[in-house]
Amino acid sequence: MKKYSILSFVSLLSLGLFQCQSPQTVVQNTPIEAKEAYFTRISSDSIQKSLLILTADSLEGRRTGEPGQRKAAAYLANYYTQLGIGTPPHTTSYFQPIPASFMTNWQMKLKDSENVWAYMEGSEKPEEVLVLSAHYDHMGILLNKIYYGADDNGSGTSAVMEIARVFQSLAKEGIRPKRSILFLHLTGEEFGLFGSKFYTENPPIPLSQTIANLNIDMIGRRSAEHPTTGDYIFLVGSDKLSQDLHDTAEKANQESVNLVLDYTFNDDKDPQRIYYRSDHYNFAKNNIPAIFFYNGTHDDYHLPSDTFDKIDFPILTKRTQFIFETAWKLANGANRPKLN
Repeated sequence: MKKYSILSFVSLLSLGLFQCQSPQTVVQNTPIEAKEAYFTRISSDSIQKSLLILTADSLEGRRTGEPGQRKAAAYLANYYTQLGIGTPPHTTSYFQPIPASFMTNWQMKLKDSENVWAYMEGSEKPEEVLVLSAHYDHMGILLNKIYYGADDNGSGTSAVMEIARVFQSLAKEGIRPKRSILFLHLTGEEFGLFGSKFYTENPPIPLSQTIANLNIDMIGRRSAEHPTTGDYIFLVGSDKLSQDLHDTAEKANQESVNLVLDYTFNDDKDPQRIYYRSDHYNFAKNNIPAIFFYNGTHDDYHLPSDTFDKIDFPILTKRTQFIFETAWKLANGANRPKLN
């Protein structure tokens, strides 16, 4: 997740945990019998395999435009090739190139980079598209230390990959979503939300046809706000543009893993301004309903110590199952979410 404000190079190295003083708003739902059980196909083992590769030393922290990030992009493209999920209409590559000139930042000079995308066509309403996004870049190597970014945002990247795998496994059984789905891996998030900004300014599918954005950024750890809560997740932005979207997410949670849904950071008075700090915001700015799925910061946030071994895979898996169920309901609902 991107830093809140423009920081010097030194502060990028030293900044750790943000503390929020606002009271929490927690919703605990009563479990009900699920009508669909497809979310149970989400596999912890599969997520772990993807995340282990994304956090390997050879990827060097996946800094935008650097060789490690390019290796991560190639890995993602190969993953979707192996799954048999193709590219968006009117495109011939899994990559959306972004020139360095687009990613201007006075703190540092970034190199050319690329978003990675894969597309599944819907069976009944293919012109309507749900976008599942996660940034796959991180901070790279600073002062000879690799910033692994296991939670930020290897966790979200692995979740999108796993959700795509399950959708494709269903499609092979003849169970294809009614609407199309774009699996979108974004670059340049850490330095200015550049990947999502470029995508929304250069979409292969008109934004008017995008029904919603589900953005996943940091869902593999627990935060200071929930030191004792069992299974929780922060939802940000769910009701800001569409009550339908918010209601769909809550129903998906009730009918799947029944997490505690915390809306603390959805408050307009949130001092951390989380709503403005990840890639969903560039979709919301374009009047596309969006949800940001988030676990909160922790002591290893934006530090080299954000490593694979600290990921809580049971809760990462449950959160991924919840997001899958939300995506499933949106992709197969009678109507697209209405704008407020």
